[in-house]
Amino acid sequence: MERKNPGLHKETVRLNRYLAMAGVGSRRKNDDLILSGAVKVNGRVVQKLGVQVHVGKDKISMNGELVNLEEKLVYILLNKPKDTITTMSDEKGRTTVMKYVRVKERIFPIGRLDRNTTGVLLFTNDGDLANALIHPKFEIEKMYRVTLDRQVTDEDLKKLRKGVRLEDGPAKASIAEMIEGSKRKKVLLTLREGRNREVRRMFEVIGHDVRQLDRVSFAGLTPLGLPRGSSRYLTRSEVNNLKKLTGAISRKEIDEISS
Repeated sequence: MERKNPGLHKETVRLNRYLAMAGVGSRRKNDDLILSGAVKVNGRVVQKLGVQVHVGKDKISMNGELVNLEEKLVYILLNKPKDTITTMSDEKGRTTVMKYVRVKERIFPIGRLDRNTTGVLLFTNDGDLANALIHPKFEIEKMYRVTLDRQVTDEDLKKLRKGVRLEDGPAKASIAEMIEGSKRKKVLLTLREGRNREVRRMFEVIGHDVRQLDRVSFAGLTPLGLPRGSSRYLTRSEVNNLKKLTGAISRKEIDEISS
């Protein structure tokens, strides 16, 4: 799904918003970039927050590279295959997820999946929405199908729901249930946060090794009908649903959904 950027209809926008619309990062992160002196407007370093820039007239650069405002916001879902790195590029020459989402717009993944984790991974050039989707306060649900080295018990599942302590703090699953017909070696797990290797570490605490990990849902989006390594644009309604989850949807867009 490609959608015209509403910011382009404005004569001027704040510099941090311009950078966010260009896919550089969230407005808060862009404020840090501006304060660090990394951003120039028409060749001059700008270190003052709240500066307005003229879209299509002013030239904005970051670390010496021209930042062009994308005319369209892009939202893509990838069914991530195994043995791929969730980065824009890799100095060791390993395959990255960008191999599977070749579009003309400069997009970036929302959050990370480790190398051998498969499943739903979203991409966009909408920095504000991306930041909101990974922010802990919105508690966006991620559902995983976990294949383990040995059978799990009802007590194991109870521990996951109650919460276990990791080295970086407590973690718990809102849903932890056995998958029928899996001989008690597969679990459906739902989390509302997204710390590094969180699922694998949670099972390590209760004495299990994760053999396979597949994210089957992110914010309600699934890879249904999408083969591994394939991607698709999100529909307008899917994008609006993501915005509703994070409070990033306008009154006009809500009215359009309802009509």
